[in-house]
Amino acid sequence: QLRLVESGGGSVQAGGSLRLSCTASGYTYGSLYCMGWFRQNPGREREGVAIIYTANTSTIYADSVKGRFTISQDAVKDNAKNTAYLQMSSLQPEDTAMYYCAAGRRKWFGDHWSCASGPADFGTWGQGTQVTVSS
Repeated sequence: QLRLVESGGGSVQAGGSLRLSCTASGYTYGSLYCMGWFRQNPGREREGVAIIYTANTSTIYADSVKGRFTISQDAVKDNAKNTAYLQMSSLQPEDTAMYYCAAGRRKWFGDHWSCASGPADFGTWGQGTQVTVSS
């Protein structure tokens, strides 16, 4: 059974950096296509931050984090583990949220496979890690 374990949240001052990690295990190698990071504040909808298509490492970013956040992966074939990283730089108070790692299926876009970017397209979620940015 697919399992996601997150780490790396914390508190930082504006302008600082943090790196989040999410390790996926318990899946058949070749069946994990999309990993992503989402964030949510109380009373707000969960929003996509960054998505990576594991087959070719193509990425999708929310406009609000482009140029500041980078998603990457470290896939280990032999024991079917994949770690997705979210490197966050130039953090701002508006980046404060609970950050969730998620895994989802790929989607056919008419001429290619890739990942969708909405929370409804991801079926497995981590427990969340808090990121707090102070001004």
